[in-house]
Amino acid sequence: MLKQRLQQKLLQKLSPQQIQLMKLLQVPALLLDQRIKQEIEENPALEEGEDFLDEADVQDSDDDYESAMETGEEADVDEPEHSAEDEFDLDDYIEDDEIPDYRLMANNTSADDEARDIPYVSGSSPQEALLAQLGLRTFTDREYLIAAHIIGNIDESGYLQRDIHSLVDDLAFNQNIQTNFTEVLDLLRMIQEFDPPGIGARDLRECLLLQIKRKKPKTRAIELATLVLEKSFNDFTKKHYDKIRKKYGISESDLKQTIDEVLKLNPKPGSSLQDFGKGAQYVVPDFILTHQDGDLEVVLNSTNAPDLRINRTYSEMFRTMAESKGKVDKRQKEALSFVKQKLDSARWFIDAIKQRQNTLMVTMQAILAFQREYFLTGDETKLRPMILKDIADMVQLDISTISRVANSKYVQTPFGTFLLKEFFSESLQKDSGEEVSTREGKKILQDCIDAENKSKPLTDDELAGILKEKGYNIARRTVAKYREQLDIPVARLRKEL
Repeated sequence: MLKQRLQQKLLQKLSPQQIQLMKLLQVPALLLDQRIKQEIEENPALEEGEDFLDEADVQDSDDDYESAMETGEEADVDEPEHSAEDEFDLDDYIEDDEIPDYRLMANNTSADDEARDIPYVSGSSPQEALLAQLGLRTFTDREYLIAAHIIGNIDESGYLQRDIHSLVDDLAFNQNIQTNFTEVLDLLRMIQEFDPPGIGARDLRECLLLQIKRKKPKTRAIELATLVLEKSFNDFTKKHYDKIRKKYGISESDLKQTIDEVLKLNPKPGSSLQDFGKGAQYVVPDFILTHQDGDLEVVLNSTNAPDLRINRTYSEMFRTMAESKGKVDKRQKEALSFVKQKLDSARWFIDAIKQRQNTLMVTMQAILAFQREYFLTGDETKLRPMILKDIADMVQLDISTISRVANSKYVQTPFGTFLLKEFFSESLQKDSGEEVSTREGKKILQDCIDAENKSKPLTDDELAGILKEKGYNIARRTVAKYREQLDIPVARLRKEL
């Protein structure tokens, strides 16, 4: 049975401007310039430069708009007549002194000017480098297409990502080339002769073998390394060195030389095919922290503080149209509405950028105040336990807002550039009752492992015992968790001869 009833609900909804601000908060400095350029391309009422409109101008224009839209009646519009004087002349828009002479000089900046260029990297892919080598060989058209298809399935690390049977099927379905396992394998082996050694391998074992077999002269260590990789690869990766020594009857010295030869090999040969800087992750800091006379000073990177303004032509066009007291036809109403929409959108975007700057600064200043001792010294043991709620309470912002800032923003300090979220950590209680950051516990753990005897590395139980002696009551399973977070392998895999 259907019933109708009235119900009151209190809902909180984000306005389009708030949603835009949340999205802008997530954008790092490196991508903000691209986001602004996109907005400028989409909205002709927005442009780069210092803002010249004040709130009074904006309010007057809005009032004029409301008046024009209310009083308008349909009116005929005569088509304007054009004359030779109306023709567009670029000289009319460029003044003689529009580009000052000093701007044309090479050295027209000072030490105080901050570079606002975004660093770009370029390079060629492994496939392009391999295809260039393929062009130096003699093939039939059919063989070339098959070989090119194989190369197309080699990833950036240099490994073949498809098995040969799948390649045979791909060629049949996609390129209507009928081939077989043997032909594809022969062409793959030919590609594996290309530089760098190890390219086109199907797994790590084959990659290392391809490299070791091309080494000359064939010393005893190289012959032993080939034998171990071919026959005892699993034992080698698990560092079962005693088992390998007994199996092949070799001395510890011979085994050490064998290991040294394998360690010289490149597990990712494709990386050497890429131009220098290809794939590099450039970090543009959002904040720059400096020490000034024993105090801390933080500023926003200029990339985060662009100069934006309302396009003067659009604003004047809107004022002229809005101030018109005569009859306004339908076409003029639509034009007026369009211009107002673009101006409003531009103002919202400028406001969102300013709010973004303010949110970033208050958040960073709060983190700076909370972790003052750390930022003065760079000593990780000085980091205090800090969670998102601590900063949210300090700046009276929502935790989700702090999270957006912390997860995508970097700060440049005198001792390195760091992601803000690295300064957040849970608390760890020492035997003395003192609350310290888990980062401090990890730092002590890292120091213990760095100082261990590599021929007999410390187990997680032994590490837990050492930390307990230092006053950190950490369970073995917690030690294992911290070790994994630090990307440190278990004791057996840290063993060295």
